[in-house]
Amino acid sequence: MKLYYLPGACALADHIVIEWTGVPHQTVRMSLESAKSPEYLALNPNGTVPLLIDGDFVLNQNAAILCYLAEQRPELRLLGDGTLRGRAEVMNWLAFLNSDVHFAFNPIFTPGRFLPDPAHASAIADTARAHVRTLFGHIDRRLADREWLTDQRSVADPYLFVMFRWAVHLDVGVDGFANLARFAKRMYADVGVRKAIVAEGDTMELAA
Repeated sequence: MKLYYLPGACALADHIVIEWTGVPHQTVRMSLESAKSPEYLALNPNGTVPLLIDGDFVLNQNAAILCYLAEQRPELRLLGDGTLRGRAEVMNWLAFLNSDVHFAFNPIFTPGRFLPDPAHASAIADTARAHVRTLFGHIDRRLADREWLTDQRSVADPYLFVMFRWAVHLDVGVDGFANLARFAKRMYADVGVRKAIVAEGDTMELAA
């Protein structure tokens, strides 16, 4: 099994789940340039990360990769408590993070893609920051009386952790989200999370 990643990207969520499951794997560090190379595009025409290759099986969507990794160790119950509703709840949060929250960051990362005029690009980024804060407010309330997004640790939690880190680095403003901060602190203390961060060369992040 081989995971292609870009440091700081959402592939860190997959990297964390790989550490949690302990499945044998290799990782390939990518750059923005190498992700657009003909060799990589032959594997993933989207030119994005993450990319997971397991033998002749290829996945290039984060939510699918997280689920596939979790299925390698079903006894860990990273997709819920084993019930139909438990799995659906995990998938509900994973879908929310993968579509609503992740998408909300796009105008912050690349405002020029939405408004080419530099004079207005910063405005759309600021609007997106406010939207991310609204979404984080929903999540913070969810975490008020629990440690994880669902009743136990799941594949949705590393994805949320990645986006919390983005929010910190992109000046979204995470003050006032005490429950999210508590969640992030718990994640940073996790051995598998720390191993994934170190493996990606982000040792400075361990002080967060």
